[in-house]
Amino acid sequence: MDTDILGTLAVREKGISITPTAPKPRQVLALLVLHADQMVPVGMLSEELWGAQPPRSARPTLQTYILQLRELITAALEGDPGGHRSAKDVLLTVPGGYLLKSGEGSSDVREFERLAGLGYRAMDGADFPGAARHLRAALALWSGPPLADVQAGPHLATQVKRLEESRLCALDQRIEADLRLGRHRELLAELTVLVSRYPTHESLCGQYMLALYRSGRRGEALDAYQRLRATLVRGLGLEPSAALGKLQRSILMARPDGSPATTTAGAAPAAPGTGPAGSGRLAAPVG
Repeated sequence: MDTDILGTLAVREKGISITPTAPKPRQVLALLVLHADQMVPVGMLSEELWGAQPPRSARPTLQTYILQLRELITAALEGDPGGHRSAKDVLLTVPGGYLLKSGEGSSDVREFERLAGLGYRAMDGADFPGAARHLRAALALWSGPPLADVQAGPHLATQVKRLEESRLCALDQRIEADLRLGRHRELLAELTVLVSRYPTHESLCGQYMLALYRSGRRGEALDAYQRLRATLVRGLGLEPSAALGKLQRSILMARPDGSPATTTAGAAPAAPGTGPAGSGRLAAPVG
């Protein structure tokens, strides 16, 4: 079974789509896919579909949705005359719930996690070209918000948030790797969009400040800090982290010719136009 959820939901058995069009069966399938090869309790499925107060007809209605999914699986399996599995071998009824067998098919989530893991290990080993390559490949698997075409109840909403945080973490570290490789100017357009989308994300703001400073745009780097500070103070009553404040002071104290000034707080970022960038890691990645 091949499953894609990093965008719209697409599930295929033997290359044939088994993704239902009706909203609630899609919810059921999405939750089963996210917990593939694990038992999903009836109570969890019921709560996903109807919330904390399901109707009296919840259980038979859920059974109807399972039957509809099995009918789609049966149609897909009929295209493989040499196969010996039935729909009940793929979507099992087990004590307390249901279990979807993934078999040996592909999963965009598994592949994302594999590539991201390779990227993180490369970062830990200071292999920045490898980290950028693996993380870029991981992020390329995303075609939009996870389960973009599935109505999300409480359990799917939690999983969607988890996946989005995982993507943001991978994105943060891919940008970090690119900064280490000196790709400051190439990052500016992307970071401009990201800091607008995530206005309180300190790590992204710090990376944006570094990219601006090392592109010779010191004033804009300082403006970015002030915008973040105003957003944090106004919205949350918080000051930026000590690490981001240290970066701001380092940029502020740079000499007029653009060379860095060293302070007791530590060295400023490298001067604009110099070699590979220093770390933009100012806070723990989200995820």
